[in-house]
Amino acid sequence: MIAVTREGEGSPILFVHGGASPETTWSPVRVLAARWTLLFAHRRGYPPSPPVEVRQDFEVDAADLAPLLGAGVNVVAHSYGVLGTLIAAAASPERVRSLTLIEPPLYFVAGEDPEVAHAERLGDEMLTQGLDMDPLRLREFLRMAGAPVDDEGPLGEDVERGVRRAHGGRLPGEAHPDLAAIRDAGVPSLILSGGHAPAIERVCDGLAAELGGSRATLPGAGHFVAAAPGFNERLEAFLQTRA
Repeated sequence: MIAVTREGEGSPILFVHGGASPETTWSPVRVLAARWTLLFAHRRGYPPSPPVEVRQDFEVDAADLAPLLGAGVNVVAHSYGVLGTLIAAAASPERVRSLTLIEPPLYFVAGEDPEVAHAERLGDEMLTQGLDMDPLRLREFLRMAGAPVDDEGPLGEDVERGVRRAHGGRLPGEAHPDLAAIRDAGVPSLILSGGHAPAIERVCDGLAAELGGSRATLPGAGHFVAAAPGFNERLEAFLQTRA
């Protein structure tokens, strides 16, 4: 059982983080607690949830998230957290009011785009090699993933901790959620990106097409789109149309 922290009152929104902590990912949305009940899931390996038993795994995430779904819940998921969210939603689409999906590593929806393939290779190398990855390629991946890294010098302590935590995780390319089940059930979706990496934009375009969802780009905060100007307003506008 994973931990879920709760703030506010009103219709529920479940937030699912990716490789960064819930605090890092979702701090900018806390103002929404004035009008919504905010439920922050802590994936395994992120206290106060239990540690991972083997590795970060989107199938385990999906099993953890399934009991948190329910009539009327809106789900907002970021990065690696989108994978488990989509698997859980596809299994029970009737239990999801809406999906807001932010920069997922769901590469197959972009076909054979060479920039997307390059981004996938970088991500796979980080997961399989960790801090032993080629330093230049590691920095390239970390910048795309929103980590604060300089061109030279040692990585920051928090960045190294994040790489160690992700090292060994299940590769996103192994995830194939049933997107048709979500689309055919009529689950409204909003796919958001930060306008900082062409490969990610193409993945988000492809996912929006697969789900028949709305699509928006909010620049200004890189991969951490929830911190971009206008994010809360765009999210609320989308959710209020589902009320």
